Amino acid sequence: MKWKQRLQSVFPSPPRRVTWTDALPLILFLASYAVVCFVLEWRHVLLFANPIAFCLMGITVWVWWMHLCGLSGLSRRRQMFAFITRLCLVGLLVMVLAEPRSVRRQDGLAVVYLVDISDSIGDRTVDEAFQFIAETASQKPKNDMVGIIVFGRHAAVELPTHTTLALNEGITVNSLIDRDATNLEEALSLAAAMIPEDHQGRIVLMSDGTETEGNLSDVVDQLTAREIAIDVMPIEYNHENEVWLERLELPENVKIGENYQAAVILSSLKKGSGKLTLLENGNAIFEERVDFEAGKNRYVVPIYLREAGYYEYTARIDTSTDTDNLSQNNEALNYLYLAGEGRILLVNDPEGDPRDSETLARAIRESKRKLDIATAYDVPRDAMSLMPYDCVIFNNVAADMFDTVQMEAVKDAARNFGIGFVMVGGPNSYGPGGYHRTAIEEALPVTMDITKKKVLPMGALAIILHTCEFADGNTWGKRITKQAIKVLGAQDEAGVLAYTQNGEEWVFELTPVAEIDMMLRKINGAQIGDMPSFANTMQLGLKGLKASDASAKHMIIISDGDPGPPSKALIDDYRAAGVSVSMVAIFPHGGQDISKMRRVAAVTGGRYYFPASPNELPSIFIKESKTLKRSMIQNKTITPELENDLDGVLKGIDTMPQLRGYVLTTAKNDHSVRTILKAPNEEDELEPILSIWRYGLGTTAAFTSDLSPNWAADWMDWDKYRTFVEQLLTRVSRVEKTGNLRMRSFASGSQGVLQVEDFHENETFLEVQAVVSGPNGIEETLALKQVGPRRYQATMPLRAKGRYQVRAVGVGEGRKDETHGGFLVPYSPEYLRFRSNPTVLNSLSRKTAGESLADQKDPVKTIYETRRKPRMSSLPIFFWLLITLACLIPLDVAIRRIQIDIHVIKGLLGLNKTAGASGQLMGALLERKRTVGSALDSQRATTTNKPRPQTQTRPTTAARQAAKKPDTAAKPPQQETSPENMSTTERLLRMKRQRSDDEEPT
Repeated sequence: MKWKQRLQSVFPSPPRRVTWTDALPLILFLASYAVVCFVLEWRHVLLFANPIAFCLMGITVWVWWMHLCGLSGLSRRRQMFAFITRLCLVGLLVMVLAEPRSVRRQDGLAVVYLVDISDSIGDRTVDEAFQFIAETASQKPKNDMVGIIVFGRHAAVELPTHTTLALNEGITVNSLIDRDATNLEEALSLAAAMIPEDHQGRIVLMSDGTETEGNLSDVVDQLTAREIAIDVMPIEYNHENEVWLERLELPENVKIGENYQAAVILSSLKKGSGKLTLLENGNAIFEERVDFEAGKNRYVVPIYLREAGYYEYTARIDTSTDTDNLSQNNEALNYLYLAGEGRILLVNDPEGDPRDSETLARAIRESKRKLDIATAYDVPRDAMSLMPYDCVIFNNVAADMFDTVQMEAVKDAARNFGIGFVMVGGPNSYGPGGYHRTAIEEALPVTMDITKKKVLPMGALAIILHTCEFADGNTWGKRITKQAIKVLGAQDEAGVLAYTQNGEEWVFELTPVAEIDMMLRKINGAQIGDMPSFANTMQLGLKGLKASDASAKHMIIISDGDPGPPSKALIDDYRAAGVSVSMVAIFPHGGQDISKMRRVAAVTGGRYYFPASPNELPSIFIKESKTLKRSMIQNKTITPELENDLDGVLKGIDTMPQLRGYVLTTAKNDHSVRTILKAPNEEDELEPILSIWRYGLGTTAAFTSDLSPNWAADWMDWDKYRTFVEQLLTRVSRVEKTGNLRMRSFASGSQGVLQVEDFHENETFLEVQAVVSGPNGIEETLALKQVGPRRYQATMPLRAKGRYQVRAVGVGEGRKDETHGGFLVPYSPEYLRFRSNPTVLNSLSRKTAGESLADQKDPVKTIYETRRKPRMSSLPIFFWLLITLACLIPLDVAIRRIQIDIHVIKGLLGLNKTAGASGQLMGALLERKRTVGSALDSQRATTTNKPRPQTQTRPTTAARQAAKKPDTAAKPPQQETSPENMSTTERLLRMKRQRSDDEEPT
């Protein structure tokens, strides 16, 4: 049958009977193989990640069977060598499939010191902590690693983990950390990341145990899983003298021209006295010497509101240092907003021509609106200060005239307080003005990315970063580089060069800004060094810019002026290639350096900057990036076309004058965006002129042309100009709605309290949610719980000082009501901690099997000598096994196919003493072969001449022996050699002679 034939082909029949002794070599090999693998893993020499692969060792049974069925002419010893080699090949191959890993035992210890430098600690205690580090780390074992992390609101690596640690006297903390909070979670997470996996880890935490931010539970579980112990050095204090202002209470409902009272809540640990001051919008309206008792004290101050607007009040207590320990908690803030007639804030470019806004300002006033005119420098830095305005207008103002906080304030005012916002175009607005990827772009109904079919000229920007020798110089350089790149469009190219440990190189080469996420990651990880000369880096940058097909090419260099100047030939190459270079000198060393950088900028057509402060750098880089965005300006005359006017902005307006220019933008892909006016386009591409959308509680509009004599010169005498402006502002401006919800929000200690009350005529249950926006990008959504009839409340932890805006929405039974509010936090909860919290520290050490170093007589021994546990790590070694396997394969072939005669080798080496005898024996054998051959030829000839008999009879044994008997006359008799004493050649000839005898014809 077929299956029997197939089985026979896989397992052929052996030539002889198989006994158990034949399987003994296989049994011994498998037993030895299993013992070796087990011992290797048991002794932690090797680790097999896939032990199930050892089941494949069953293949060795088939190899053994084929060995038995394939007996050849090899000697028994060579047969066994060949069999063992095959088994080793299979064993190694199976071991490779089992994924072996070499286990390395590391006895090293990595200790990370965490130093709390928050304001609750004090500078003196921080100095003592560093002294403790210097004393203990200097006595550590030589191969142990040590690192230092400082932390407050955030954590930073002061010194990375290394086997050597140099601490000088008069230690100063170089990392810039906000000290108004304590974040133990971030500090412990960073420490865990610094400890190498192949080292035993230990953390020495020096802190007071107070925690104002973060959540310790997750990070403690992580440390426990990695067996990283936390040894604590408690910093203990108990302030017996402390005075703080708990809050400032203001009336909820006020009217113009009436008297009210402000209440200041003061708390103190002891009895004392001080000067209490109350300021209204920065002006002192009350100042008096007051006495206070231990506990809470309440002081009432009269206030008088003369007109509508935003009023911010600051209460301050000044006491002697004997009765007060922390001065940061001696202020309380609150605000009042008294609604009145709506006002418009018109923001102009401080470097522009004031006459450009005269016609627009006159039209606003003629529409019976109160108007305030300000420059970009005067725009408030918080959203609450913008509450008196119904609408804010940016009139052709560049983004670098504002700081990030101002733009965030305008965005938050529109989203959370319903204030309208309009951007009027011009050469300094939208993309050419540097608003790409800013808070203002987020609030507008258009984006600066041009996604239409129109192909714009592409720009290429290369930035060279050089180490700046001021506090956090490299951090500043990275920050402003990222801001500069964000200004560019997605089709533009950007690249960054720096001098690193590898010399001059690209951090990343010129790449479309569409890959900005990759760019930001590489900028963050760049290691910026002190370049010796501008020449090599500028040459590398010029090569990349020349290879780009961008139409506009620009380079920005920030440096302290130390590098050597570029050659005249290189500057000429820049001019020939049309690449301009702008130089930013930050804290240069001497006038010669300044003139050198100024000369490079002047010759190449760039600009030279000499900022007095690093705070000016962001606006400089944004201004430079704008040079590549001029392609978005369309200097052509158009007549705006109506797209739709569902908002009634063009009510009563049938025709419109021409515009002599506008800025390219793209309407956002949102159903709430409505484009009212567009530019005529033969390719049916939508190029917005006027777009509006709803943004949060407010409405924002984008007019991409200007309303000045530049592009809108034909509009200046247009009889509908004032009507257009009035109807646009009416549609965008905030509309005061009489809602049914009232909000009261305030700070109470380290908690923010939100209270919403429902005044609807019908009592209904509402689901109330509030969105809270605060400093440092804080944004949190809270669900308010009903705490009484028509009353809802929620609390949230306060993580930072600053202004918090709150927007609450109540939904239920067909209703949807909104309200907004806010509160001010004058100081961090860090300054409400008057005593240390050793409970937190003891809990950390207990959960992670750490120790309290305050109780140890010898902290060095506790940290570095006790509780040492070698850490094991593993590395894959299958590569080395593959090399061994590759070496065994030719060895296996050699054992089976290559015949080595040891006597011949000895003869070649002159070591064989019987070489003459061997030669005589070989001659005798050849002579015997000739004699036998002649006898066989004679016998064949005789047989051929005689008639063939009918039957053949085999000659007798005696006859055969007689025929084979050698001629004694021709050759003297020789003594026959035993098989054991024969060489390999003799044995082969003997076997051949016997085979010839067996095949002789009868």
